[in-house]
Amino acid sequence: MPFYHRLGDVPAKRHVVFPAPGGGIRYEHLMGNLGFTGLQSLLYTIRRPTSVKEISVAWEQPRVPAGGPDGAWRMRHLRTHMLECGPSPVRDRLPLVFNGDVALFLTRPGRADEFFYRNALADEVLFVTKGGGVLESQFGNLEYRAGDYLVIPRGIIHRLVPDASEQIHLVIESRGHVRTPKRYRNGHGQLLEHSPFCERDIRPPRELVVHDETGDHEIITRRGETCHRVILDHHPCDTVGWDGFYFPWAFSIHDFEPIVGRLHQPPPVHQTFEGDGFVLCSFVPRLYDFHPDAVPAPYNHSNVMTDEVLYYCNDEFMSRSGIETGSLTLHPDGLPHGPQPGRTEASIGAERTDELAVMIDTFAPLTVAAEALPCEDPGYGDSWREGER
Repeated sequence: MPFYHRLGDVPAKRHVVFPAPGGGIRYEHLMGNLGFTGLQSLLYTIRRPTSVKEISVAWEQPRVPAGGPDGAWRMRHLRTHMLECGPSPVRDRLPLVFNGDVALFLTRPGRADEFFYRNALADEVLFVTKGGGVLESQFGNLEYRAGDYLVIPRGIIHRLVPDASEQIHLVIESRGHVRTPKRYRNGHGQLLEHSPFCERDIRPPRELVVHDETGDHEIITRRGETCHRVILDHHPCDTVGWDGFYFPWAFSIHDFEPIVGRLHQPPPVHQTFEGDGFVLCSFVPRLYDFHPDAVPAPYNHSNVMTDEVLYYCNDEFMSRSGIETGSLTLHPDGLPHGPQPGRTEASIGAERTDELAVMIDTFAPLTVAAEALPCEDPGYGDSWREGER
C-alpha cells in the first residue's frame, strides 16, 4: 500500500550498524515486490531470517483444484455457505472459481494453525464475512472484524488467529500485486479527493509483539503448485522494528463511501482494488439516483471481455431475487444480463438500498471448481424468464 508506516525501533539511517542491547547487531531484511522497483519495507530482526534448518514438501496445491473443474458456460448461482470446510485457515480452503490470474476460496477458520504461512505465489485479500480476530505477522499484530478486507502482500509470514465467534471468509488469491485503483491516486501514490476512501480508513499493524524464542518453528510456504514445510530455528516474528510501504493492512467495506448521481452510475464507481487481470468492487448501502425519472436498477448489459462474480454479504440486492448471504453468482462473458423480471419496475421511486456485496470482474474466463458444484442452484438461469421464479 503506497503510504509510509513505521513501527518499533529502527536506526536513523538505512544500511548502518544497528547495535543490539547486550552486544551484537540487529539484522536488516528488505522485503518488497517487483524486485527492487516496487513497494518495500526494511525490517530489523533479532536473528537472521535465513537460518533455515530443513525444507520438505508439505502438500501439493495445484492452481487448478483437484477433482476436475466444471467449464460449462451458463449463468451460475452458488450458495457457498452450504459448503462444509475444515477449521484450518490455510489447509482447508475450499476452491470456488478460478483462472490464471485470480482464484476464490471459502474458509471457515475454527482455530489458529500450528504453523505460520507464507504465500510466495500470490497476494491475498481475505474478505471477512463473519467473525474477527488477529492477524499475526512479521510486521506486528493487526486486528480484523466482520466487513474487513485483509490485504496480505506475497512473501509475508503470517498466521490468522480467529476469535471464538463464527468465522466465514472469502479468500481472493491474486497472481499480480493488489493495489488501489490508479485513477484514484496521484503520481506519488496518495489517494485523491474523489476517491471513495482514503489513507485514514486504512489500518496497518499497530502492535509489534517481539518474539525472542529459539527452537523449531514451521512455516508453510506456497511456491508454485507446492506447499513446502520450512523449519526455521527461531520464531519468525522477531522483528524489533520496521518502516516502509510494504505490509499487511485492513480496510472495512463499511468505510467505502459510495459515489451516487442523478442517474444510474456504472460499476467502476464501486471499484476498491485492482490486480493483474481483475478488479474488485464494493457494493454498499447508499442513496439511489435522484433524477425524478431515474431507474435505479442497472440496465441490461453484456459482459464484453469480462466475467462477473458477485459475492453477496446480506440477503438484499437491487437487481436480484432468490439470493442470500453467501450467494455467489457468475455471469460469464458473452451472455447479456441484468435485473430479473420485476426488479427494474420495483426500483422506480425507491430512495435507497441496503445491499452489501463484493464484485470481482475478471478479464479472462473463470472456471467453477468441482468442489463448489454441490451448492449450485440449478434453476438460476431460468429466473430471467417471466413467470419462472
